[in-house]
Amino acid sequence: MDKRFMTVLGMSVLLALLVSGIFYQITVRANSPRKEKYETKDLVVATTDLPLGATVKPSDLHIVKWPADTYPKGGFSKIEDVVDRAVVSNILADEPLVAGRLSEKNAGVGLSSVIPPGMRAVSVAVNNVIGVAGFVLPGTRVDVLVTGQAPGGGDNNRMTTTVLENILVISAGTKMQPDARGQPENVPVVTMLVTPEQAELLTLAANEGRIQLVLRNPTDDKAQKPSGVRVSTLYSGSAPEKPKEQPKPRPVRVMTAVATPPPPPPPPPVKQQVEIIRGEKRAVETVGFEKPEQN
Repeated sequence: MDKRFMTVLGMSVLLALLVSGIFYQITVRANSPRKEKYETKDLVVATTDLPLGATVKPSDLHIVKWPADTYPKGGFSKIEDVVDRAVVSNILADEPLVAGRLSEKNAGVGLSSVIPPGMRAVSVAVNNVIGVAGFVLPGTRVDVLVTGQAPGGGDNNRMTTTVLENILVISAGTKMQPDARGQPENVPVVTMLVTPEQAELLTLAANEGRIQLVLRNPTDDKAQKPSGVRVSTLYSGSAPEKPKEQPKPRPVRVMTAVATPPPPPPPPPVKQQVEIIRGEKRAVETVGFEKPEQN
């Protein structure tokens, strides 16, 4: 066989082996897992679901390693920093516990721990009708209507009016969570979250008249401010009367005196002229005056 041919063939085989080795190394490195080192921190997470108002116990918690660069704001690294706090917002299993979802230390347990600063919880007695057939559950929003005797006396002054709008219900009976199936329940007491001024108004309404809760869509937060309905309006068969508009004052006609223009000046006196002809000469001479001509 030709020696030159064998040399070329050998070089080709070596080159092919070299290229194959390079591609093999690239493929192995691309498929091999990268071992990256990153810093971790201890994070307290929930072992089970923690409902609103629950008191956190050590058995409800465990610690996991969490990447330091994604560590949640307000997270806890020690279980003892979380124990005996109350839950103010539902926490799911394996969810990190953060300060915003828990009450402060020694803030109490149960309902009192979920009341925000500056707010009050007021309970009112209800029945199946007032409680909207049991559909007023924790987390729903309602309007509060009161029916009673308006000032002035007489049965015609009985009326129904809306005293509070878009009020949050935080518990129904002794429950701070809705039923697992969302079924209606007949509860004797409904607790609502209100301001101190609203608490006074709600308490007065419950003592002076008969209250009724009206369920509303939680996304509808617009205040309607209805004017109320009286007994006379109910039996008249007409809609509530709107306040009559005051008639607009009639425009006052102002008489403006128009100045009379002065009379025109009298015409100048008419001169009487005489034409005199002397031979070839002709002349006109004025011989006297006449009275001005009357128009």
